[in-house]
Order: sequence, then C-alpha cells, then structure tokens
Amino acid sequence: MAITVLIADDQAMVRSGFRMLLDNEPDIDVVAEAADGTQALEAARRLRPDVCLLDIRMPGLDGLEVTRRLCAPEEPDPPKVVIVTTFDRDEYVFTALQHGACGFLLKDASPALLAEAVRAAVGGESLVSPSITVRLLQQLAHASPAVPPQEPLSDRELEVVRLVARGQTNQEIAESLFLSMSTVKTHLANIQAKLAVRNRVEIAAWAWESRLMGAPEPP
Repeated sequence: MAITVLIADDQAMVRSGFRMLLDNEPDIDVVAEAADGTQALEAARRLRPDVCLLDIRMPGLDGLEVTRRLCAPEEPDPPKVVIVTTFDRDEYVFTALQHGACGFLLKDASPALLAEAVRAAVGGESLVSPSITVRLLQQLAHASPAVPPQEPLSDRELEVVRLVARGQTNQEIAESLFLSMSTVKTHLANIQAKLAVRNRVEIAAWAWESRLMGAPEPP
C-alpha cells in the first residue's frame, strides 16, 4: 500500500510543488493539503495519514504546536511528523524534535531527500537536513545531562544507541553488528522503552546528552 501524506503549508505554490514531487513517487500518495495549522490538525485526525509534512510558520496554529498536539501521549495512533521549513533556527529544531517530530528538512532540500524523509519516517528512521545535523549534535553535547534510563541499557543496546547517534539506518546497524533486521528493531523498541523516548531522533539526542559520543569540542 502507498504511504499516505498530508502537506501543510500556507503557500499554495509550495504545497503544489511538494504534491507534484511526491505524487510522482510510485509508493507515496498525497491525500490532503492544508493552508494553516488548524486545517492540518483537523485533516490529520480525520484522515490518519502515515506522514504529515508541516511548515513551521502558518496562520492559526504553527507547525510546532500542531506537532505537539498530534504526537501527544494521549493521541491515538499518531502520524509521523516531518517539519519542512525555510527556517533552521536551533530553537525550532529542538522544539520540533522534543514535540515528537522524526525529521526536519529545509525547503531547499532536493526532491529525492523529501521522498527519502517520508519513507524514513514510515520505516522508523529519521532524517534531518545535513546542514543542521552537525550543529544540532554539537549543541546536544553541551546540553544539560540526560535523564537516566528507567532500566540500564545492555552493552549491545549501547552499541545500537551509538550507531543511531551516528546516523546509521537499521540496515547499516544490522550489517555493522552482524544482526538481523528483526533483532535491530527489537533492540530499538527496548531502548525506546527504557529511555522513555518516542523515536530514534530522541535516542540520538540522549546519546549525545549522555556523552556517549565522546568529549564535545568547546562551544
């Protein structure tokens, strides 16, 4: 079945461009567009798309607030949210990821990267624009200490966490550790439960905040 997508952006030309790009992909189906955050929230709850592509600055509710509401713990069967915006300000990136977004792209990203972000979200992966990633991780390394896990991670789980924080996909982790894909997914599910996080972006953030990735450079 095709991956269903909702596009929310206050600019009609942006929505049309994204729809044209994604509808050309054989495995992706754009099922709705929204011109503001209120429309996006209503359409997402009514249609239950697999992925919501949200702009940040929209009338009514902005994309960050829509993300927070859609990914709230009490929300049944929340969609995967990917923020697609012109603005890469650090506070936007942090807030989006903290609210549950599993991807953050800039609007000048390549068409292939947009489709890849949709597929990654559905596959339990995460994609953040390369121009943001290094700066984001450096700041996470200087953030306040991470919350200790509810249950200690095993040595193997810590290996998986480090590879996630380096940006490796499930397939790459499986190859690196000589594991099956199902075993990798089981480890990731256990890690998320122990860390009380929602996705692999938050796993990566915990790794950097916990200083598992080495000593950070001075800010």
